[in-house]
Amino acid sequence: MSSIRLRRTGHVSLVLLIGIMVVSTRVAVAQPVEDDYYTLVPLPVPGGVVLEAGAVTMLADGRLAASSRRGEIFTITNPLGSTGEMKFTRFASGLHEVLGLAERDGWLYATQRGEVTRLKDVDGDGRADEFENFSDGWEINGDYHEYAFGSPFDNDGNLWVVLCLTGSFNSNSLYRGWCLRIAPDGKVMPTCSGIRSPGGIGMNAVGAMFYTDNQGPWNGTCSLKHLRPGSFQGHPGGNRWYDVTDAIGPRPKDPQSGSRIMVEAKTIRQLEPPAVFFPYKKMGQSASGIACDLSGGKFGPFKNQMFVGDQTFSTVMRVSLEQVKGHYQGACFPFRQGFGSGSLSLGFASNGSLFVGGTNRGWGSRGPKPFALERLDWTGRVPFEVLDMKAKRDGFVLSFTRAVDAESATKLASYGLQTYTYIYQSSYGSPEVDHTTPEITAAEVADDRLSLRLRIKGMQEGHVHELQMNGLRDFTGNPLLHAEAYYTLNYLP
Repeated sequence: MSSIRLRRTGHVSLVLLIGIMVVSTRVAVAQPVEDDYYTLVPLPVPGGVVLEAGAVTMLADGRLAASSRRGEIFTITNPLGSTGEMKFTRFASGLHEVLGLAERDGWLYATQRGEVTRLKDVDGDGRADEFENFSDGWEINGDYHEYAFGSPFDNDGNLWVVLCLTGSFNSNSLYRGWCLRIAPDGKVMPTCSGIRSPGGIGMNAVGAMFYTDNQGPWNGTCSLKHLRPGSFQGHPGGNRWYDVTDAIGPRPKDPQSGSRIMVEAKTIRQLEPPAVFFPYKKMGQSASGIACDLSGGKFGPFKNQMFVGDQTFSTVMRVSLEQVKGHYQGACFPFRQGFGSGSLSLGFASNGSLFVGGTNRGWGSRGPKPFALERLDWTGRVPFEVLDMKAKRDGFVLSFTRAVDAESATKLASYGLQTYTYIYQSSYGSPEVDHTTPEITAAEVADDRLSLRLRIKGMQEGHVHELQMNGLRDFTGNPLLHAEAYYTLNYLP
């Protein structure tokens, strides 16, 4: 008996058999969403407390420490439990916009505007009794923008501090626009110049230090930058302080405004190009805190990858890096949106939970709350995502968290690719410029269907490669949870 298919709705298929009407129902399968894989748990900040969390860190005894832009530090007991089990205690107050926390040998080190202070609870009542100036080798003048972001301890026991320019444009105080390392004895070691307006600092899985810088003069868009000791990070405003230190060699020559950063990197040997550009208003507008997943898989399939906040978009992004010709570069991907306030500080617990502190004061955010402290937990389900993206001379190799559907993966129509870069200039920011449309000539799926090779004609050194994968499906027919990737191709392998 012949049949004619009439139509399919989201829930019911109608099939007409000659002489007989048969109705067969199909349950529509909802498209996966971020909350299926990573759930947000707001922590119950007590009434009357304004916890604009500028830094978060897990303490050795299992408490969470969270600092406030208003100069307070709170500890939270049972931060990995249910919200009813948590208790907030004011550990310290009277500090100045704490944007870094790290613990060592019973001391809590707090990076505030004018110094790194270390604090200790001597009598065991949960509150700091001793406050010591650990290091203060830089200056402040009261300007609103003179932020100081502090890192965790590195593998040599140093703290790293990145200092925003005065007004985010000039360097009117000592070492503004620099990265300083603070040795275990408190000695200041100038490490990098060229910083503009940092939003966070943190290490990758092997201990290399990175910071986020924000769009503005000499920064076409927000980016993640490798703090290679001795490097120039791109903004010449702080280079005046080479006159008082020879710790990292001679002053770099000033870049040429209106050029491109990879053009200038060929003539300014100290210039370290951004490892990852975050395309403006596509990935966010205010790159912020950094955390690396060292949980060994307790946070899902992204172990050893870096996660970066965006304060304006109230999101957390994901970054996959590689080294090419001795420099870090790689791809960024959307990861999780919907945080309560502007995502500013990030920190992992050993069980894989990610804590995110937020604020919107002075900056604004998509998250509607003035401040928030939240925990991001993995549900145990694995999303279909691009796991990482690595450059080849003639294309990219993409690996996935789930096996792909070979038919969709080999169709060139499943992909779209464009490239662009940014003007490297003294003016504020840059539009996307120098667009090209490389040709994807082949998509070759590996036997295990967990990776594929895209062969591309027209790779562009010095460009962001924006890859759209809207036609790609996994073996169950689901699309990618996030179908876009942005690879910053500074160097061709």
